[in-house]
Amino acid sequence: MRLKTRFAILAGKSSHWVLKTFFKGGSSYPGSLALKLDPQILDTIAKDYEIVVVTGTNGKTLTTALTVNILKQEFDHVVTNPTGANMAQGIVSTFLSAKHTKGEKKFAVLEIDEASLSKVTEYIKPKLFVFTNIFRDQMDRYGEIYTTYKMILEGAAKSPQATILANGDSPLFNSVDTVNPRKYYGFDHLPDKEQLAHYNTEGILCPKCQSILHYKMITYANLGKYYCPNCGFKRPELDYKLTEMKKMTNTSADFVIDGEEYGIEVGGLYNVYNALAGAAVAEHYHVTPEKIRKGLGYDEKVFGRQEEFTIDGKKCTLVLVKNPVGTNQVIDMIGLAPYPFTLVTLLNANYADGIDVSWIWDANYELFVDMPIKKMIAGGERHEDMARRLRVAGLPKDKIVEVDASFEQLLHEIKSAPTEHVYILATYTAVINLRKELAQHGYIKGGMEK
Repeated sequence: MRLKTRFAILAGKSSHWVLKTFFKGGSSYPGSLALKLDPQILDTIAKDYEIVVVTGTNGKTLTTALTVNILKQEFDHVVTNPTGANMAQGIVSTFLSAKHTKGEKKFAVLEIDEASLSKVTEYIKPKLFVFTNIFRDQMDRYGEIYTTYKMILEGAAKSPQATILANGDSPLFNSVDTVNPRKYYGFDHLPDKEQLAHYNTEGILCPKCQSILHYKMITYANLGKYYCPNCGFKRPELDYKLTEMKKMTNTSADFVIDGEEYGIEVGGLYNVYNALAGAAVAEHYHVTPEKIRKGLGYDEKVFGRQEEFTIDGKKCTLVLVKNPVGTNQVIDMIGLAPYPFTLVTLLNANYADGIDVSWIWDANYELFVDMPIKKMIAGGERHEDMARRLRVAGLPKDKIVEVDASFEQLLHEIKSAPTEHVYILATYTAVINLRKELAQHGYIKGGMEK
């Protein structure tokens, strides 16, 4: 090992210990420091791992967490980047903080940002890539969906022997040939029914002839059993199938994958896709159904994904939102709640959120009109935009309270909410800021990782 690499590892591990011991956080800084000292450090610290990479617009964090939970039932040494530090410096930090044990098979399940994948795969060689979906998201960073897909394919191509395990219900993932071998997972739970996607849906043109795609089944957005009546382009054969949705609530789901019954302790169809992806990875590595079932049933909410906490008797659920498709799925999930609730929407526009907030006008906030919402709190740095969107959606003006970005004002409004249940929808940096304040005030443990 080169002297420069040894020094970079020592510096990174030392900074990780200091930050964890005295500041209770700092997930990316050790990696950033180590990379400055040795830009090729990943060559050394990641070389002995079977690496699974999860990327895509929505679902990366929960898919990664579920996959880790499953693989831990089979393998003793599984590392991951649990705080969502999914760019190069966060990946380095993950390996620096891992405990090394000789003689056992070591897995790394890594969530990696779409725009960072090609940079990271310069230094690591994954064996499996999981593609969740691609939707319009942070247009200032990623551009259109086709640009994003090109980014992740370039990253995957640097490990041409690695298998791509893709969401087969997405037309984009079957649109071009790849140097990597491919497998697909998807939904096959309903009888065929001729239909078209909603008019305000992206990615519904046939990538071969540009005709409008038809569907025999749609789960949401442009995902489903698609085909082109003009040129014959269609969904590929699925290697891993969800064949039955047995039950769906706002807090859980039960379903059948490849003949086995499974369940998860989070609500929403979009999260069933995450579970399906995790189960597909497990089947790829020949994990038994019993262990998959146990891994999926692990009830620990991850960063901003239906996290639950209590504020003075108010049962709060925190959900990350960042683009129209994801927000619509969250709204559908909330619509399953069998009780009245207070709605909090926190909108920021920092680089990590995407500085363009026009996406909120494509999210279907109008669905909230028919839900039993007793109070709405619009907050965050762009609270005026959020409050305006709620008013335009048709929600009663007298039920909308606008607050600034201060935690104290938000906390007061939540404490005075007229309902027991509170749903908090927040963009990325709003989630980070809120969790830090909640941790400092003792409402949650941790929360300082970012």
